[in-house]
Formats: sequence, C-alpha cells, structure tokens
Amino acid sequence: MTDVDNAKLDSRRSSKYTNLAMKGSKRFKDKIALKNNLAKETLSEFFATCLLITLGCGCIASSVLGHGATGGFLTNNLGFAMAVTMAIYVSGGVSGGHINPAVSFAMCLTGRLHWAKFPFYVSAQFLGAITGSAVVFGVYHDALKAYTGGVLTVNGPNATAHIFATYPSPYLSTMNGLADQVISTAILLIVVFAIFDNKNIGTPKGLEPVAVGLLILLLGFSLSLNSGCAMNPARDLGPRIFTALAGWGVDVFTAGNNWWWVPVIGPMIGGPLGAFIYILCIEAHHKTDEDKLQLHLEPDNCEKHELTNMA
Repeated sequence: MTDVDNAKLDSRRSSKYTNLAMKGSKRFKDKIALKNNLAKETLSEFFATCLLITLGCGCIASSVLGHGATGGFLTNNLGFAMAVTMAIYVSGGVSGGHINPAVSFAMCLTGRLHWAKFPFYVSAQFLGAITGSAVVFGVYHDALKAYTGGVLTVNGPNATAHIFATYPSPYLSTMNGLADQVISTAILLIVVFAIFDNKNIGTPKGLEPVAVGLLILLLGFSLSLNSGCAMNPARDLGPRIFTALAGWGVDVFTAGNNWWWVPVIGPMIGGPLGAFIYILCIEAHHKTDEDKLQLHLEPDNCEKHELTNMA
C-alpha cells in the first residue's frame, strides 16, 4: 500500500470517528436540552445571577480578606460592573439577562415581560444569588477562617458580612437610605431602557451588556458611598440569607437598625419609577411609523421645518 493510500485510509478513519463523536455529542445535547421556554429562561436567570454574585462578591472578598492589598473601592466597583456585563452576556439571549427582581418587575409593569413569568424569574434570581454566595464562601473558606479567627461577625475590625450583602454607613438614616436605593435604581432603569430603545440612539447589537456594565460602574462611583448601591433585592437579600445560615447569624438582619429591608423595597419602588420616567419623558414621544409616513407625504411641511432650522 502506497503512502497516498495510507493517507486516504487515515482520512476515512478520522472522518468516521469525528462523525461518531459529533453524533454522540448531539444525542447528549438532545437528552439534556430543555424543551419548555419558561424552563430555559428560569435556568438562565438562576445561572446568570449565580455568576454575578460569584464574580462580584468574589472581588469584594479578595479585597477584604487581602487586607486591601488586592484593591478596594475601585476594584469592587470595577469587579461588579464587569460581573454584570458577563452575566448579561451569558443569559441575555435566553431570558434577557434581568438578574434583578426590580428589573423584572419594571418589565412586567411596562408590558415587556408576561406576569406569569415573574415569580419564576424572581425565584431563580434569589436562588442564584444564594448559590453564588455559597460558591464565594467555599472558595474563600480558609481565608475567612484566617482573617476572622473563626468568628464570623457583622461589625468590628474583622467584620466580613459586608463581603456578601450591603450595610449602611454609620451616619445614614433609614429614610435617607431608602431614598438612596429608590433614586439609584430609578436611574439604573432609565438608562437600561435607553440602552435597549431601538428608536433612540440605541447600542450596537452585542454591546448592550458592555453599556449596562459601564452604567453599573458609574452608579457605583457616584452613588455607593451611603450603603454600597445594591439596586437589586436578589443581590442583597439572597447573600444575606446565606450568611445568616452560614454562621453570621441573625445579626445580618438586625444590623444597621434592621437595614435588610431597605435594599429590597427601595429597588422595587425605584425600578418601576425609572421605567415610567423614561417612557413619560422619552419613549412616548418617539415618532411612529405612521408619523414618519405622514411627514414623508407632506413635502411643504418638511421644507418649512428645514428652513426654520437653517434660519
């Protein structure tokens, strides 16, 4: 047998095994593939929120447990902004990448998400946040023991609860903190609606997560001094529940004058508020297709408009 014949035989064998591998892989995917769209979206929200907390709180853990040597304010804000970006890239094409009950609530109120999906999205987001907290706790378990001496506390020089959930600055009143969460989440939704508004400038397809990440970074820089700028009930309450069960105890709920409810209620008020502000101020005034057609059919009006601008 010549070298050419051997090469052809090897090629056929390689092709045969490759085809078998592809068929096997396809059969495996067919077996595990979810057929129900709601199940796909629910799993997507769970996984993306878990990723968000793993990466975001992981940055804070690295900063705190490294005694600030690995970063601080800048690292935490950059880390969470990038975590949001990656989470939306992972889930955006399946569920929209809400990863936030306040976003899902605003989407339902404005008709962008069916109300029947709301409890599934929110449940998945909270479970994902709890799971992500468990991942961070597991990865940094030994570092937590070394940093705290085995005593997990909410307050004090070796406090570590703030790795997972947000807590108010000592000067912050409950009402000021609530206003902080309402306003920051409202701004979040205003700009999110703008980013995904195709009748506005919009964002190039595929770059929407980057735009949202930059928004989170800006909000972190400008509005996080008071309490960490949670803007997300799942991101805050999910990890808080985990820390209560993992050894920090009920102090995670009583600290900061029972602060825990503020990052839950505030965003749920601010999210719809921001959505309706954007609709009222911007979206409702876009020209419809009928308006554009009418403008096209009335050259006299167009000419007057152009002349007025020129003048």
